[in-house]
Amino acid sequence: MAHATSQRSPIAILNQLEKPLLFVGLLLMILIINYQTLFRYSMSTLTTWASHPDQYPWITLLGDPNTVKAWLRSKIGWATWSEELARYIFVWISYLAVSLSILSKNSIRMDAVHNALPPRLQNIVWVAIYALSLLLTAAFLQMGIEHIGMQREFTQTTPALQINYLVPYLILPLGFGLMSLRTLQCLYESWKNLSWYDFIAGLLIPVVLLSPLFIWEYVDATLLLFCYFVVFIVLGVPIAFSLGLASIVTIIGADTLPLDYIAQIAFVSIDSFPIMAIPFFIAAGIFMGAGGLSERLLIVADKLVGSLPGGLALASIMTCMFFSAISGSGPATVAAIGTITIPAMAARGYNIYFAAAVVACAGAIGVIIPPSNPFVVYGVAAQASIGKLFIAGIVPGLFMGFMLMAITYFISKKNGWKGEEGDRSFGSILLSLWQAKWALLVPVIILGGIYGGIMTPTESAAVAALYGLIIGKCVYRELSWKKLWNASIEATQTSSIIIILMAMATIFGNIMTLEQIPETVASGVLTFTDNKYLILFLICILLLIIGVFMEALAAIVIITPVLLPLVLKLGVDPIHFGVIMVVGLAIGFITPPVGVNLFVASGIAKIGIDKIAKASFPLLLIMILVLLLVTYVPAISLVLL
Repeated sequence: MAHATSQRSPIAILNQLEKPLLFVGLLLMILIINYQTLFRYSMSTLTTWASHPDQYPWITLLGDPNTVKAWLRSKIGWATWSEELARYIFVWISYLAVSLSILSKNSIRMDAVHNALPPRLQNIVWVAIYALSLLLTAAFLQMGIEHIGMQREFTQTTPALQINYLVPYLILPLGFGLMSLRTLQCLYESWKNLSWYDFIAGLLIPVVLLSPLFIWEYVDATLLLFCYFVVFIVLGVPIAFSLGLASIVTIIGADTLPLDYIAQIAFVSIDSFPIMAIPFFIAAGIFMGAGGLSERLLIVADKLVGSLPGGLALASIMTCMFFSAISGSGPATVAAIGTITIPAMAARGYNIYFAAAVVACAGAIGVIIPPSNPFVVYGVAAQASIGKLFIAGIVPGLFMGFMLMAITYFISKKNGWKGEEGDRSFGSILLSLWQAKWALLVPVIILGGIYGGIMTPTESAAVAALYGLIIGKCVYRELSWKKLWNASIEATQTSSIIIILMAMATIFGNIMTLEQIPETVASGVLTFTDNKYLILFLICILLLIIGVFMEALAAIVIITPVLLPLVLKLGVDPIHFGVIMVVGLAIGFITPPVGVNLFVASGIAKIGIDKIAKASFPLLLIMILVLLLVTYVPAISLVLL
């Protein structure tokens, strides 16, 4: 009874405030973009028919072909408003979901230094992190309110929906207001659990850090930007907030940009149709994992390779390759496949550490084989074709998967981990393929739609999300309403962490551009050496080092503007460089202390990440070899283009 009462308490209700909006918003986005895709494709087909009535005489059933064409042109606006509405919903749910990430401490952070501190000092530092986060969210709240005031004074309407821009921009004060509220809740929890002097000590850390701004008359903008960014991320402030705070500190200290300008950047930078692919791909993977598609993929893989030495481990890798063509996320792939295969491998006598290492390493393929969220982020940051990046990732992803299978085969044979006997006749393989047909169709829908010219990457992602929802709900009937609710919240929360990171990185990048930092770095490196192969080798080393300490998506948005001008001067294809970056940073998924795949596998296997990291060492060497081959043999990436 006490439990039921607590669930109805005002705090418990307050903590659920965003979730209904996120659930409805995500489903609305999916439906709107699917409507747009169907409408646009239908209109395009009908226009083609009306333009060639001699080839398509049945168009006359609708009337005079010229009249039909004129009517179709008059209805183009039907698709325009849908895209605009979906973009605004996307911006709203992205910022609303960040507040939940604050409450659950679920954000992209560099926490190696923080975790090494004594527990008491960790709690004090958490107070400092919350205080700094509150400074950022309160600053954007204030700037958002001022921007709304400007919209009221100078009325402008959106191109398609013809509504006042004030409506979509309301998310700035509302979203950052909720973030401020959630941060205050976290501070209140710290106040309750800490002594007053520890709490005050935590509050003093931001005061000490920011005091130079009020003492020094002039500081170089580049020095301010990078010094504060490094200090914030080492302290453990979420990387997105570290980028935003460092930018604001630099603007105040060096007067690089008008401060009120960055509120508009926070909106415009993510009001982007290509970026919308991220929540759709994440939702597609989560819907399909919860809907039972991963189990059916595993059955297919087991039929194909299960009888070989290390059969179940090989099947795990192959299933990760299948699932990579659905999820676009490394941790999601590990969670979906590892939950099934790691306990199964342990039950069949495999070393539990090796079992977890295999799935953790294979999960990294989830960001290489398309669709891939890092490719979407790189495509936006580098202004490169996301479709071409997807194509370029196919061969390297498959190559890495087969190389991992090869080393796993030899390790399993050496340790006597045999395959399982069973019916693996051609008929049984066909039966397993038939049972998994709905899952195997997903890559066909996504990639076929993109490369067939039918859909954009964002539209194909939305179609895949709706497809996964329908298959899990209506065909396999494993996606209950509760699972759908939880999956939708997880998808929006996961994507929001990426989206706010991109928004803050855009502000950070604008300051770098104004200070000509990328050009300075490129000139400095080329002064040291102009040997293309040496520079590429150094970049690979840099990517591996960064991957140890920073999550891949964060690294991409930060270092792409710095490194891309350099490699372009060397004559490196930007698509090839995107593959190098993603493959290099994917290895970071299995290198502690930030190896997220290790954490997921560790949670499934209930063992320490240090043991998994040690067991993954031979697999890690193979992945580094693949990175070098991808770097120095461009054809591996570009052969399909």
